Amino acid sequence: MTYSQLTRKEVINACDGRRLGNVCDVQLSDDGRILALVVPGGLSVQSLFKPSGYTIPWNCVNMIGDDVILVDIGRPKDL
Repeated sequence: MTYSQLTRKEVINACDGRRLGNVCDVQLSDDGRILALVVPGGLSVQSLFKPSGYTIPWNCVNMIGDDVILVDIGRPKDL
């Protein structure tokens, strides 16, 4: 799978079914392994002062399908 294919997939929290957005970045280890997926938050006035979004550890990724990535991050406090 390529990075561009990964960024086209929508990230869904399996805990509550909430759509988190699309992958915009990944965090890599020194040896090239994926450590986390980065999903941006929505645009709002609050996001100007406090960046919103999610950094989802790779071990929270349950499944990568054709169109979506299922993750289990529990219920985020800010939702």
